Amino acid sequence: MKPLKLARQFVLLGISSVVFLLTLALYQRPSVYVAKTAGANDTQLPPTNSPEVQGIATFPIITAQGVYAYDIDSGVILYEKDADSFFLPASTTKIVTALVAMDTFEPGTAINTGEFYVGGSQMGLSWHERITARDLFYGLLIHSGNDAAEVLARAFPQGRAAFINAMNDKVREINAFNTHFVNPSGLDQEGQITTAEDLARIATYAMGKAEFAKIVATERYTAHDVGGTMAHNLVNRNELLGKVPGVLGVKTGWTENARENLVTYIERDGKKVIIALLGSQDRFGETGELIEWIYNSHSSP
Repeated sequence: MKPLKLARQFVLLGISSVVFLLTLALYQRPSVYVAKTAGANDTQLPPTNSPEVQGIATFPIITAQGVYAYDIDSGVILYEKDADSFFLPASTTKIVTALVAMDTFEPGTAINTGEFYVGGSQMGLSWHERITARDLFYGLLIHSGNDAAEVLARAFPQGRAAFINAMNDKVREINAFNTHFVNPSGLDQEGQITTAEDLARIATYAMGKAEFAKIVATERYTAHDVGGTMAHNLVNRNELLGKVPGVLGVKTGWTENARENLVTYIERDGKKVIIALLGSQDRFGETGELIEWIYNSHSSP
């Protein structure tokens, strides 16, 4: 082969290698901030000099299967990942259980627990215990008591089935049309589904209720039966509460099939943010990192 022809081939090979490496680098860049106005049709990547984006290289690794985070006041979506995909809600279901129960029962109403059968997380209710609706709300929301969920549903004037129908009416009222319930506790069951976007919308609505917001921001509470002879020591299962500045709720959820779920409300530096994670391997760690990234990189318009 002639020297000139051989040299030309080496030059072309070198150029091809450079192009390949540049292309590979482009496709292996870390995930960037994704923002869009709520209701917009297309996801947009804002320019790096946008007031909404700074320091995007520090974006955390998210294992959660479904994520939706947005600024409540502006409606700007801060991050989303399969936000419209269906997942098991687990105990995040209890947000809606609480909304229906609070619409139905005055806090001081005494409720007889009757005889109930339910597995999973319990606040420790006994059969035929008389306890106020208020204390059941606390057991439901901060200790994630499946027993509290069942007692409230069974005490509904029209019965448990009607309570679940009311839950589904409530999510339609909130425009969470991709959510459906078949039980009040969140135990895995066919037809019990939600999405990260729906949960964020539901949590925003719930945090607008003063009683709900007060309860989910409570770290510890002692519930008693009406006679004061039985005590139920309740601890909030949200590990971010009281540890991450600005976190004021909302609800945890876990089953073996659902994995780790967490819906979080944050109010910091005048900005209100909701984050919903579904199917995570580390709900508290990932939410904590996402909170710090959001508040360090996002500013409301």
